[in-house]
Amino acid sequence: MNPPSATDRNPAGIEGQEAWLMPVFTPKPDRAAELRTALRNLQQTSRKDRGCIEYSIYEVDGRFVLIEGWNSRADLASHTEQAHVQEFVDGSVDLLAEPFTVSPIAPVS
Repeated sequence: MNPPSATDRNPAGIEGQEAWLMPVFTPKPDRAAELRTALRNLQQTSRKDRGCIEYSIYEVDGRFVLIEGWNSRADLASHTEQAHVQEFVDGSVDLLAEPFTVSPIAPVS
């Protein structure tokens, strides 16, 4: 029997499987520094959340890309309910040129 592929490890909606996401944030031109600071604060706190595998911010073409990985979909759900996440989401509205997007991602094997 072959080990599961990367896509088999993370089928959508299956509890207990790793969950990987790529949120993308486009700041208003005059608010990029504030958004960067808010994302750094979110990163620092979120890395302490149960089940966090990865929580890293990248800057690409004037946008901020977050790569986040969780041990399970339950850990991801718990993370999204945390006060620090809700505070970031609420506070980021005025910093963004458009609503942020979140795409599920999976490693390619």
